[in-house]
Amino acid sequence: MLQRLPGFAAALWWASLTVVGFLVVPLLFKFLPTPAMAGNMAAKLFAAQTWVSLGCGLLLLVFSSPKSRLPPADWSKSAIVFIISGVLLALLSEFAVTPRIVARENLKLWHSVGTALFVLQWVSAAAVLWRVLGGRPRS
Repeated sequence: MLQRLPGFAAALWWASLTVVGFLVVPLLFKFLPTPAMAGNMAAKLFAAQTWVSLGCGLLLLVFSSPKSRLPPADWSKSAIVFIISGVLLALLSEFAVTPRIVARENLKLWHSVGTALFVLQWVSAAAVLWRVLGGRPRS
């Protein structure tokens, strides 16, 4: 049972980013009456997503540790950089970019930076999922 938790955490991380960023938020902007309402709701969803990312990332870090209760995993060494990167990108987005967007400070720039950080986090989570599920990195 414990051996499946890293795969579950990686899948949850990547899938939650995919659903929130590429499905739910665009639908908010399409169906809510004003962009301001959609933006406020999107900010709350992205904040919740940050906590999901942190939880999954920390769980993956625990399971990739040599001191974990699981036997050493093939994926742990190749995924560690992507786990740490994804978690740091989530934190950077939440605590450095989001306050600037909420303050309506240079919106075009900070929305672009936030989008880039989100996509990089999505790529990091995908790389972690690939490694945890047994994909081989190219040499």
